[in-house]
Amino acid sequence: MTSSVWINGRPHRWVDAADRGFQYGDGLFETFRIHRGVPLFWQRHMDRLRRGCERLDLPFPSSELLRREADTACMGLPEGVLKFQLTRGSGGRGYTPPQETQPTRVWRLHPLPDGLEELRKRGARVRLCHTRLGINPALAGIKHCNRLEQVLARKEWNDPSVYEGLMCDGEGFLVEGTLSNVFWRRSGVLITPRVDRCGVAGVVRAWVLDRARQWNAAVKEVRARPEVLAEAEEVFLTNSVIGVIPVVAGVDRPVRGSWPVGSFTARLMSDWKRCLVQEEIV
Repeated sequence: MTSSVWINGRPHRWVDAADRGFQYGDGLFETFRIHRGVPLFWQRHMDRLRRGCERLDLPFPSSELLRREADTACMGLPEGVLKFQLTRGSGGRGYTPPQETQPTRVWRLHPLPDGLEELRKRGARVRLCHTRLGINPALAGIKHCNRLEQVLARKEWNDPSVYEGLMCDGEGFLVEGTLSNVFWRRSGVLITPRVDRCGVAGVVRAWVLDRARQWNAAVKEVRARPEVLAEAEEVFLTNSVIGVIPVVAGVDRPVRGSWPVGSFTARLMSDWKRCLVQEEIV
């Protein structure tokens, strides 16, 4: 591996200062977990990227081109993280997009976060963030490049024992974590917040919902306030890098409390590990 950054298919580290991704956050991104040189959940990521391109009226690159570039980046890498950004490309001053768009493609390699296995064993502690997510159905579900809400939320704490901050929308309904989707289980029902007004429709979130339905488990997507977690029997977080992580404690109101690693969470973690070993997550 001779490079960790590729721009438009070539090893490079800089984008044009006029790039609209830099200027306005005018673009999308996807973050892949690499396992044995393969970017996992490829088709789910591509499907979400395509939906994002449709929302932002961005040209969707050739799927074959993207896979070729991704395979080049991941070649020979046993584990890691691959981030892809697609912007509208360079344009003049002002919000009006250029009539002729030449998108910018950026691939970046990163190591896996330290301590994932230990975190999975001990479970995560979470807090509730004061920063709220703006309600905007036009951007809900996709991974657009403006993450200022998450940046402000993550600045709210520096306690290393707290792994994640949960975020509500402007009306006070629980939506997600700063970097994860959140699930809980109550009375045998698997529950997760709706992401139709804001938040990210995570690829592992979708995988969990698919697994639950395959196992004939009851599933609900709801609009609920964070106080509902106090009544949960088990809580867990998901994203494409961490997979499934149990939540064992909430450190402040209204999510103060503790939860066991429940049977459903344990089953999901076991199935995630099995899929990795058998290379079924593609």
